[in-house]
Amino acid sequence: MRDVARHAGVSMGTVSHVLNHPDKVSDKTRARVRASIEALGFVRDANASSLAAGGSRSIGLVVIDLSNSMFVDVALGAQATARTQGLNLLLAGSQDDFALQAANVDFFDEARVSGLLLAPMRDSSEQIRKLRKRGCPVVLINYDSGTDDVCSVVVDNEQVGYLAARHLIEQGCDRLMFVSNGDASLQPVALRREGLRRAIRESAGRVRFEEVHAPDLTEAGGVEVARRVVGRGPDTRPNGVVAVTDTLASGFITEMVAQGIDVPGEMAVMGCDHNTTAASTPVTLTTVAMHGERMGTAAMTMLLEEIGDKTGTHLHQRIVVEPALVRRGSTAAHRPASA
Repeated sequence: MRDVARHAGVSMGTVSHVLNHPDKVSDKTRARVRASIEALGFVRDANASSLAAGGSRSIGLVVIDLSNSMFVDVALGAQATARTQGLNLLLAGSQDDFALQAANVDFFDEARVSGLLLAPMRDSSEQIRKLRKRGCPVVLINYDSGTDDVCSVVVDNEQVGYLAARHLIEQGCDRLMFVSNGDASLQPVALRREGLRRAIRESAGRVRFEEVHAPDLTEAGGVEVARRVVGRGPDTRPNGVVAVTDTLASGFITEMVAQGIDVPGEMAVMGCDHNTTAASTPVTLTTVAMHGERMGTAAMTMLLEEIGDKTGTHLHQRIVVEPALVRRGSTAAHRPASA
């Protein structure tokens, strides 16, 4: 900025006014300063400007998995809301890696963002404490901390599992399998499992239940589970399968069809997170809609309210978004054993 002021023959204060308050500078002086900026190739340091002004114009968003379209939808909703206030959204994906999530949170902390939206899969209270110690508000997305000291917006993940199991039971399935990675520390997985169990308890013993663990939550993990299941006899194989993610379900269905199993005739299969980036399958995938854009909008609205609170009276909220069943081909024509 000093070089620009010298080149234009004005004070540094005048250059600052041209950049931040152009209405305070005459047209002639503003044009001269702009010309010097262009001639010198000056690029404004947004971080320095934000610190000098006492606040940042940026909000951070850290999500566990950018390959899941739900989190892309979250980002779209958050960004649209931020832009109405002239704010920028900075996005980072953690690739299902908790250590990388911590590094992303630290990066945004060092960048002095005004607030952070955090979509983890497991307890991240230590990372949140570090940010709040600096006075940086945090809103959790799709994770319930179980405390009242942080705002959150969550999908009812127990209801996700319940809707999936009820749908398959209503389709005539009486041997249900839940496919997950078995990691009890992943809150959405644990809650969806509990929802399935609730639906099965309501069946009063008419439905058998088993859980099979994949090595991971990818299509390849679904393929591996399918290869294990297909070797079982027709009467011991499940006739209804709920995969905890759509990526697992897509791999499972693709391999089952390749092995000659009729999906959904012999085996109805569905996912749980309406991930539009999951691989295409021989039949369209029944799933559960998570309403990511709505979540992003709600989370950003709460964060902006907390950032704007100058009295210390902000009331933390927990917003629950209800999921919705999306019926498609992979469960549509299941033939119950008695048919």
